[in-house]
Amino acid sequence: MKPRTKTILLTGVLGVIWAGAVGAGLRILMTYETAPGRVGAVPTSWPADSSIPLARDRPTLVMAAHPQCPCTSASMDELAQVIARIQNKARAYVLFYTPSGSGLDWKNADLRRTAEKIPGVTVLSDVDGVEAQRLGAKTSGHTFLFDRNGRLLFSGGITASRGHSGDNAGESSIVSLINNGTSGRANSFVFGCSLTDRNRQAPCLK
Repeated sequence: MKPRTKTILLTGVLGVIWAGAVGAGLRILMTYETAPGRVGAVPTSWPADSSIPLARDRPTLVMAAHPQCPCTSASMDELAQVIARIQNKARAYVLFYTPSGSGLDWKNADLRRTAEKIPGVTVLSDVDGVEAQRLGAKTSGHTFLFDRNGRLLFSGGITASRGHSGDNAGESSIVSLINNGTSGRANSFVFGCSLTDRNRQAPCLK
């Protein structure tokens, strides 16, 4: 076989191997981005033992978040969009998981500072994830909407996939429920890291 022919064949083989590796990598990435997180036992009404006050004059919106989950920044972007669209028609909270005895780095996380800048949002430290557990949240970004009587209206995520902002069913449902009193769905998948144990789910890709 001539050297030129060998070179062409070798290049072709390497090209096929490279294309296969890229394809496999893209499939793994797509599976990762679209794999929903875990959800616990979500109550149908506001937890009676919650230390968070339920608003009696408007709906209450709650997001449980992990301050060290990079892909939750997309959920925070969508929360800002929700708040802008509902025009103060709901009381909103973001509960950041905070291990007992943790240092200031947990309270000074970039994600927490981002949440604090959203107008009308109250940011709280959820020590050891107690409040999140009462709501059945196990994945960062899990969002809940309750009416003024404490009835659960919506439970789920407000991103279409892991770490990606943009229009999605969860966000649209919450906005419709608050502004119009109706929605086509009451839940959606949650995409993010484990809320209390990031070793249980792979860390978000940066």
